[in-house]
Amino acid sequence: MRVEESKFREQESQIYGIRALMEALRAGKTVDKVFIQKGLRGDLFRELLPLLEAGDVAVSYVPVEKLNRLTKKNHQGVVANLSAVDYYNFENLVMEVIESGKRPLFLVLDHLSDVRNFGAIVRTAECTGVSGIIIPKRGSVSVTADAVKTSAGAVFRVPICRVENLVDAVYYLQGSGIRVVAATEKTNRLVYEEDCRVPMAIVMGAEDVGVSGSVLKVVDSRAKLPMVGDISSLNVSVACGVFLYEVLRQNLEG
Repeated sequence: MRVEESKFREQESQIYGIRALMEALRAGKTVDKVFIQKGLRGDLFRELLPLLEAGDVAVSYVPVEKLNRLTKKNHQGVVANLSAVDYYNFENLVMEVIESGKRPLFLVLDHLSDVRNFGAIVRTAECTGVSGIIIPKRGSVSVTADAVKTSAGAVFRVPICRVENLVDAVYYLQGSGIRVVAATEKTNRLVYEEDCRVPMAIVMGAEDVGVSGSVLKVVDSRAKLPMVGDISSLNVSVACGVFLYEVLRQNLEG
């Protein structure tokens, strides 16, 4: 599956001010994150709220000092980032991939925080035929201009979805006949023991804590990479690359 580049904007943009954000939302722009000053009030602010709700936009209420660090402009208590891409609908994408007749291969990224890791993962995903990438709407990296650069433009080739709840997303994948495997050190099973020739989703965890416990409880299987050095873990983008190329190897041989 290829993603039409015309559906995407070239880079992330920052907008500030209540009216500017309202116009962006009304124009159908994909707003990635919104930072609102704690305690903000007023008629214009009340007019903004239903637009944010209708657009299902992630909102963080922060001190004014945070907004002042984000921009030197007159922000009126509101700063927002426009996404570099338009996100895909998760359920629609899963069905589209299944109906295409191609073997599904999804990546679920459990609250990654480093945009460079994210960009590197998307680049490898494009090279290995990943059908789509799923990230949470909150507490996670997003598709910024830095991600575009680090991915070498792969964010324009691999569909990316944002979901409210990763556990629910795992259940949906499983209900769609897709086996979900978590990459974790909390197992004795090596990735080479997995049958990767089936419809599959691989869960990669955050850089500091790995795959969350709630997700580990519901996956179909857990797998790890063999480690013989003194350092107990790999960078998440490197580990993800090894997992994806093991999937590719098995399917090429099969």
